[in-house]
Amino acid sequence: MPTTTTATRAARLLVLLAALGTLLFAGAPQAAAHASLTGSSPADGEVVATAPDTVVLTFSERVTLSGDKALRVLDPAGGRVDTGEITDLSADGAVRHGVALTGGLADGTYTVAWQAISADSHPIAGAFTFSVGAPSETSVRLSDQRPGGGTVGLLYETARFPAYAGFVLLVGGVAFTLLCRPGAGAARAGGRLALAGWTALTGATLALVLLRGPYTGVGLRDAIDTKTGTALLSRLLLLAAAALFLAVLYGGGARERRGGRGLPGYALPVAGTLLAVGLAATWALSEHASTGHWSQVAVPADVIHLLAAGAWLGGLATLLTLLFRFPEQVSRAVVRRFSLLAFWSVVALAVTGTFQAWRQVGDADALLSTRYGQLLIVKVALVVLILAAAWISRRWTARLAEGTGHQDAPDTDPPAEHDPDPAPEPAAVPSAPGGGSGEDPVRRAQLARQRAAVRQTRRRRDRDADAERSGLRRSVLAEAAIAALILAVTTALTGSTPARTEAAAATAGTPEPISIQLPYDTGGPHGQGTALLDITPGGTGDNVLHLRLTDPEGLPNGAEEVRISLTLPAEDLGPLRYEPTHVDVGHWVADDLRLPRPGDWELSLTLRTSEIDQTTETTTVTVG
Repeated sequence: MPTTTTATRAARLLVLLAALGTLLFAGAPQAAAHASLTGSSPADGEVVATAPDTVVLTFSERVTLSGDKALRVLDPAGGRVDTGEITDLSADGAVRHGVALTGGLADGTYTVAWQAISADSHPIAGAFTFSVGAPSETSVRLSDQRPGGGTVGLLYETARFPAYAGFVLLVGGVAFTLLCRPGAGAARAGGRLALAGWTALTGATLALVLLRGPYTGVGLRDAIDTKTGTALLSRLLLLAAAALFLAVLYGGGARERRGGRGLPGYALPVAGTLLAVGLAATWALSEHASTGHWSQVAVPADVIHLLAAGAWLGGLATLLTLLFRFPEQVSRAVVRRFSLLAFWSVVALAVTGTFQAWRQVGDADALLSTRYGQLLIVKVALVVLILAAAWISRRWTARLAEGTGHQDAPDTDPPAEHDPDPAPEPAAVPSAPGGGSGEDPVRRAQLARQRAAVRQTRRRRDRDADAERSGLRRSVLAEAAIAALILAVTTALTGSTPARTEAAAATAGTPEPISIQLPYDTGGPHGQGTALLDITPGGTGDNVLHLRLTDPEGLPNGAEEVRISLTLPAEDLGPLRYEPTHVDVGHWVADDLRLPRPGDWELSLTLRTSEIDQTTETTTVTVG
């Protein structure tokens, strides 16, 4: 059978990683919302006496509303009754946006539909209703398709994986070349990986730019005008500069440096560092790190985290390539330098990763109950696993340092490679009858293939006979495989709602049940006790009220009649009267209690325990 080449292995690995990334994102919820609607005026389900002049939405963090469909108010027949002029009303740390309404709104139910882009680049959307005068039927039917969902959402989220992978290979290949200073074969390996990384990152970024408009549900121009769109365009400009840098590092500049001419020794490392920081910043300034508290620290920490991941994982891929293709150049000095680079990269990853985890998770409950927290646990487990594999690699490195079977490859570029045990040249094929002098081209090609196969077999045999480098190759291969999984999980993390944000969104706008203890005394026999009132969920809209009466000993107490009324004095609303249904001894239920407006409601409880014994107790109920 033909021997599998390194290129074939690399192609299979890329296909495997692409399939892994696709499966990971296919199973993920699309367009995870990183900002959330925390309130509105009018509120969802609220009934107002007169039509408001403006509809105001409140969000948990900064958002961008652009395009014709960003904020619409529709009447019961589906016609727009807003002016389309969206105003930023944010103040005192609260993020609010409003849209003015046209005058003369009739009574009925109105639908508010909105879509926005979170500060960390992800699209969000939603809808709610409010009523003027009284609720009515509405013919409005909104599409179930949300921005960021469907095939476009899957393609966009999947394209993020090769973008991160390309960045890692680009940074790692260059860092290995500049910091570990191997020979010519290693430089070629680092250059090929860096070029592959540049190609993957450039292609993925172009795809993200083109998909940005459909992904967010706005036009391409509006999508580019956002923070994320600007970051993607900036990344393309930096990649153009990176192409020139790679040409100098691995092209003519490299030959000039070998001849003692060319750029100063510090120029390429400084230029490479600036380009790498700039590329990392296009993520840090447009995604999770740029939002929430401590963002001034989170952005540089995220840049360091990305650079450290690139230097470690990309350098690991370069070392693996060397071990397969140029094992004789994996010297003690090269491995020692990479081990030092990997050590400090892991330290930087641990420090910045711990800070980011604390910032994005918050507490143990959010860690265990949210998708972000669960992915983070998987990532930590994989990091522990890769560190165990790295410990095995260090043991093989120590054995390599103690071995005597191979000399260290020089730090300078060696002469051009030659076959240490070349196969003999094929014998000339006899001339064809009739005096022809040409060799048989088929036979010549066959001998050339045989000679190449023999040479490759001998190289592989010599490589596998080196126990230290073979062991190191296997452990580094395990590290690289785990690193690919870490990269896939990390990409999924960046596409998931941070645990702290998800937990806050789950509680934001969720009313707390209202519980009240109200002493009463009707003045007659068995007329004293305590009224226990529970209102759930305790917010505007429909609620359920449970009333329990107990005597001074805590036992259920009865009543002949129970009435409840609610008044909102601040808006001259009410009284709203209810007669709860008697369901058990000392227990009444009103399942049609409706609180149309937030505010301080005055609740009056009237109890009659006999024909003449009656009392009315009053308390204040605050509805958020």
